[in-house]
Amino acid sequence: MFSTWPEILFWAAALILFYQYAGYPVLLAAWGALRQRRPGAPPPPAPPPTLSVLLVALDEGPRMEGRVRNLLSLGYPADRLEILVGSDGSRDDTMHRALAVGDPRVRVFAFPQRRGKPAVLNDLMRWARGSILVFADARQRFEPGSLHALAGPFSDPEVGGVSGELVLDHADGAVGDGVGLYWKIETFIRKTESLVDSCIGATGAIYAVRRDLVEPIPEDTLLDDVLIPMRAARRGYRVVLQPQARAHDRAARSPREEFSRKVRTIAGNFQLFAREPWMLDPRRNRLWLQTWSHKALRLAGPACLAALASTSVALAWHPFYRAALAAQALLAACALLASLRTSVRSRILAVPYVLFLLHWATVVAFFRFVTGRQRVTWERAAAPGGAGLSQGR
Repeated sequence: MFSTWPEILFWAAALILFYQYAGYPVLLAAWGALRQRRPGAPPPPAPPPTLSVLLVALDEGPRMEGRVRNLLSLGYPADRLEILVGSDGSRDDTMHRALAVGDPRVRVFAFPQRRGKPAVLNDLMRWARGSILVFADARQRFEPGSLHALAGPFSDPEVGGVSGELVLDHADGAVGDGVGLYWKIETFIRKTESLVDSCIGATGAIYAVRRDLVEPIPEDTLLDDVLIPMRAARRGYRVVLQPQARAHDRAARSPREEFSRKVRTIAGNFQLFAREPWMLDPRRNRLWLQTWSHKALRLAGPACLAALASTSVALAWHPFYRAALAAQALLAACALLASLRTSVRSRILAVPYVLFLLHWATVVAFFRFVTGRQRVTWERAAAPGGAGLSQGR
């Protein structure tokens, strides 16, 4: 069918990109409709499980008291809830703000040296008393009822982990529009993966795992919200999405902020596959197809774009490939236009802009990973008006 290597390479790259952004969601939708797990008989009434909410913070004094009060106000039974706050070398009043709440359910641990979130999590997990560990961040706020919603699916003994849903409050501009649309697609994929079997990872801002399925993680782990749930799935448990458990965050206000977040997340994916090769092995991971489709193939995106561009140039003598080259140039121009500080607020421009931003972040993340330059400790991104904000995932 294709007589030259440039043609073969062009179509291979095009199919991989098409499968990532359209084919896999369509496949999941059909798969979910055919093989959706139906709920069984409701379990007999039982006390809700005991929860330990783990919160690692760095210089979060201005928001810490409000965050702890938010967690205490969610309506979960007081005698079945504890909140463990770990201050990772904070230089402000994070610890004192958490203690100011004055509630015996709140336990605060101050670590004088900054070690990174995974190291603090390992300590907090060791001291937690609850049968379910809830992982949360300082920046977001949970909706009322979110802890009940997270705890509910654990009545099914097959469920080992539960991911909540992150709601991004809208930010104007190309970044806000593009990231909002991207996150809607990502949420659909996770929801459908959950119906079929399990999500690949969880939402870092709000997820929970059975205490007896959690083991210490390497102290330089970049993606605890993928590694911890996938280890539970490896042991035969399901990781499901619970859309009634919702955490609110804001969309990135600037390209730099979103770029920093994505570089860290994508570097974490490179790290994960390098250290946990079983995830890509169909003999050792029942979720291998979802893992490849949802996570691994995305890392090949920049190589596929480069292959499309170079082969289109090589084959430009043919009208079809010349048109393909023109389409790629148009998408690049739209991305460039959306990146300019103009009055343009079109979602048509936002989509190619965010796609190019994600692919460039993948390139940077790869080089940071292979050179060991992506640190586990996070920096604070300056928000408009001078307020600092921790980088999230």
